[in-house]
Amino acid sequence: MNVKRIFGTILTILGIIGLIYTGYELINQNTDYISLIVIGAIALIFFFSGIGLVKNTKDAA
Repeated sequence: MNVKRIFGTILTILGIIGLIYTGYELINQNTDYISLIVIGAIALIFFFSGIGLVKNTKDAA
């Protein structure tokens, strides 16, 4: 089992959850925009770093 690939998958899933949460709160017209911006930015960082880890990790078979 490749630890980098598993970690990348976990980061990607956390990023997706954070982006869904941010979108849900924006649709419900939450007025706390600063926290939504922070959560959205962290979710984007997690998502793209997870995708990068999964994509750039070679399979060792």
